[in-house]
Amino acid sequence: MRSYIKAISYHLPDQVLTNNDLAVKFPDLKIDDLTRLTGVKKRHIAADDETAADLAFEAAKKLFAEHDISPAAIDHIIFCAQGADFITPSTACILQDRLSIPQQAGALDINQGCTGFIYSLSVANGLIATGNARNVLLLTAVNISELIHPDDKSNRAIFGDGASATLVTSNEEASQSGIGDFVFGTDGKGYDAIIIKDGGARFPYLKNDAKDYTDEAGNIRNDRNFYMNGSRIFTFSVEMVPNMIRQLLEKSGITENDVDMYVLHQANQIILESIFRKMKIPKEKTLYHLENCGNTVASTIPIALYHAIADGKVNRGDTLVLAGFGVGFSWAACVVNY
Repeated sequence: MRSYIKAISYHLPDQVLTNNDLAVKFPDLKIDDLTRLTGVKKRHIAADDETAADLAFEAAKKLFAEHDISPAAIDHIIFCAQGADFITPSTACILQDRLSIPQQAGALDINQGCTGFIYSLSVANGLIATGNARNVLLLTAVNISELIHPDDKSNRAIFGDGASATLVTSNEEASQSGIGDFVFGTDGKGYDAIIIKDGGARFPYLKNDAKDYTDEAGNIRNDRNFYMNGSRIFTFSVEMVPNMIRQLLEKSGITENDVDMYVLHQANQIILESIFRKMKIPKEKTLYHLENCGNTVASTIPIALYHAIADGKVNRGDTLVLAGFGVGFSWAACVVNY
């Protein structure tokens, strides 16, 4: 059974952090340079008592309301996030109850960062293809602001909190819409380029007294905070993503001319521009959606796709390339006939 993306909604928390706000906190920050390099003018920040699961819950409620979807129709939940409510049980189980989804539904968590939406989409696609689900609720969420040190100006400038909800369903009408081929890749040597070191089994909180340190750019953080090596991520992204997309097109038996839109993980403006320039992709086939929400990790692709659909840039029947890349190092891409 073929599957397709039937509907997308998303949710951003109420609190907003603008570039002007950051300039007050960090007087040496040049707003024009910041906007040019990141593409971000504002980002949304979760409340102190708001978890990634809470954001996903709100996104799911919007999906049900905006697209007239009954929770009773859902037979599997995938929750993709870096911040679970508990070490165990899985947060997807908790969301099943909160969303009044039937007890016959399966539920699982996926932790895969910036490639998470593509990985989750492949799992949803597989569940439907094997006849084990008909309607999969795919939730992505991040509350990354709680993981970034208040004095880490680089990461505070790039990232924002948010969640998406996507309904992946079986295409019983055999129409032109459908999810096609996938490609994946991993290079674990890059595991420490994006990392939160403390809190896992390797470096438990109880055994580590985290101390703040300042890097060469003046960012302050400790081993309990989110860390990203920007130069390594840039090099990895610009080298790997074009190769991945070429591999996907070859596997799918299509050419760049057959693709109507490239929807890439919204890492930051300069990375996206560099990838598109290297691949010589026409401007009308590229998407940027960073200005009003920043990098929301696994939620960037569905949020960008939501707005492309709403703005008429993507229509039913269009051929899309969706591509994620980042933490791990990991990368994944797929062809979608929307």
